[in-house]
Amino acid sequence: MEDLLQVGAITSTHGIRGEVKVFPTTDDVNRFKKLKEVVLDTGKEQLTLQIEGVKFFKQFVILKFKGIDNINDIEKYKGKSLFVTRENAVKLKKDEYFIADMIGSTVEDEEGKVLGTLLDVMQTGANDVYIVEDENGKELLFPAIKQCVLKVDIEEKKILVHVMPGLLD
Repeated sequence: MEDLLQVGAITSTHGIRGEVKVFPTTDDVNRFKKLKEVVLDTGKEQLTLQIEGVKFFKQFVILKFKGIDNINDIEKYKGKSLFVTRENAVKLKKDEYFIADMIGSTVEDEEGKVLGTLLDVMQTGANDVYIVEDENGKELLFPAIKQCVLKVDIEEKKILVHVMPGLLD
């Protein structure tokens, strides 16, 4: 399991006082109001940054970090990802999982036939869609609905699915 979970990515600076515009990669953007710190992955190291201020602008979150008061101090981090530790992650409800924990899971049907490996989860408006790659490299799409996804076992890295008519055609 991943120790760090991504919550956003710095897209650009905002103003000259060290604020950044962040594209959120979390389902709940309001969670930034409660966050006290994030981990910035610079590519070479991981820096823990204290959040001093949070604002919202269109689909972005504007963050101000403690001790970073100049555009020049933060500009080098454009395009870098922001993470939270598991302790600071949102609490999951029943039958909810972090995508990072699911990636790489083996996907099987009810007869135990391996259909492939979970590559990614596409988030659509209605329901999520599991993108599974079979042994030939072909992508299979499974809607993340109770009629199709029967069981997700994070510890075993297995997902049990019911193949609905037409899904594999």
